[in-house]
Amino acid sequence: MRSSTASRPVHQKKPNWFKAKFPTGERFAVVRNLVREHNLSTVCEEARCPNIGECFNSGTATFMILGDTCTRACRYCAVNSGRPDPVDPLEPIRLSKAVKKLGLDYVVLTSVDRDDLSDGGASVFAACIRSIKHLNPSCLVEILIPDFQGNLLALHEVLNAEPAVLNHNIETVKRLYPELRPKGNYSLALNLFRQSKQYNKTIPIKSGLMVGIGETIPEILETMKDLRDSGVELLTIGQYLQPTPKHVPISRFVTPQEFESFKKFGYDIGFRHMESGPLVRSSYHAASQAQVASKLNR
Repeated sequence: MRSSTASRPVHQKKPNWFKAKFPTGERFAVVRNLVREHNLSTVCEEARCPNIGECFNSGTATFMILGDTCTRACRYCAVNSGRPDPVDPLEPIRLSKAVKKLGLDYVVLTSVDRDDLSDGGASVFAACIRSIKHLNPSCLVEILIPDFQGNLLALHEVLNAEPAVLNHNIETVKRLYPELRPKGNYSLALNLFRQSKQYNKTIPIKSGLMVGIGETIPEILETMKDLRDSGVELLTIGQYLQPTPKHVPISRFVTPQEFESFKKFGYDIGFRHMESGPLVRSSYHAASQAQVASKLNR
C-alpha cells in the first residue's frame, strides 16, 4: 500500500480563501515583549501559529511550560526535539506573575512531551495551575496536556489542581499514527479521556484534530465519533500547515464548506462546542469555548 506521504508536493500555493493577518499591532508587541521579559515560551511562537496576531492583540496567549525541547519528534510539529533542559522550579512563579501583569482572565497551558520525567511533567502543570490561581483568583486555567504515557497518577495530579478544561489533542486519525506520531498511541489517548471523565465528571474534556495531512473524510468522521464516545465534549478541527520542508507536506487544503460539514456532524453526534475552520488551532477562541464549558456537567 502506498504511503500517505508518497508523491506529495513539497509546496502548495494557498487558496485565496486561506489567509491569516500579519502579526502587528501595539498589543501584539506588548504581549510578545512581556513573554520574553519573563523568559516564558508560547506555543503561539514555537509552533508558528497563524493566529498569533489575533490572540496576542486580544491580550491572550497559550503558554508552553517545561521548556521548548520535546522528547518526541512528531513529523508534523515545528517544536524542537531533543534532550530537554532540567525543570525550572521557579517557572510557576514567573508564569503567574506574567499572567497578573497581563491581566488575563483565561490562560491556556501546554507543554512539550517530557518522557524523560517520571510523571511526564504533571507536577509542574499542577504547580502552575495553583500558582496562577493563587495570584490571580478570578483567572481560569485550561491545560493542553501530553499523554503522560498512560500514567494515571500523573493524570490525577493535574485534575486535582482543578483546571477549567482538560485538553489533549488526538491530532490525526488512527491509521496515520505510526507514520506521523510514532511515539504516540491512539487508543491510549482515547483512554486518557475516559479516565479523566471517570475521575472528575465536572471538568470538561477537549481535543483537537488537524486535517489535510493524508486522512480520508470517513476517517475524520470515525475519529470524531471515537472522541465523543470517549467523553470529549469540546473539539477543534483545523488545516495542517507544513512548518518546514523537513516536515510532512500538506496532502490538500480542506475547503471551508468541508469544515462547516465537520462542524454540523460534530453537533449532530453530541459535541457541546465545535470550532472548525482552516485557521482553527486547539487554543483558538479558547475563552469562548470556556463559556460553554462552564455550563457543562453542572
